[in-house]
Amino acid sequence: MAERIRLADYFYTHCADSPGEAFRLLSSLREAGVNLLAFSAFPEGMNRCQIDLVPEKTESLLQAAKTAGLSLSEKKHCFLIDGVDRPGAVAEILQRLAEAKINVTACDAVCAGTGRFGAILWVKPADLTAASKVLGA
Repeated sequence: MAERIRLADYFYTHCADSPGEAFRLLSSLREAGVNLLAFSAFPEGMNRCQIDLVPEKTESLLQAAKTAGLSLSEKKHCFLIDGVDRPGAVAEILQRLAEAKINVTACDAVCAGTGRFGAILWVKPADLTAASKVLGA
């Protein structure tokens, strides 16, 4: 297998859907020394955004959020995937889940350059254990 798949903690928060909001949030985390393995933001309803944060160290994110007065969701889980880029790399992963009858809630994937790709993948909490087994995470 040409990819590494790992289970990771993530948290989400909300902010206004306006210029500079994500920058302000990420800047406060940077100043606190929080390293994010993944970050995803998308619109949620009118004038709001959901921001998903996957920290390298959960405790550092929780402490920084507390200091900054940032409200985070309870801890949730996602899969982080990285590997050698090739045609169908993500399709192969999704096929394994489909064959196991596990629905993917969401997935974002990007080419990371120098022949590498990365992805973040979410399944419903009830499917987490089965997905972990299927993916070898």
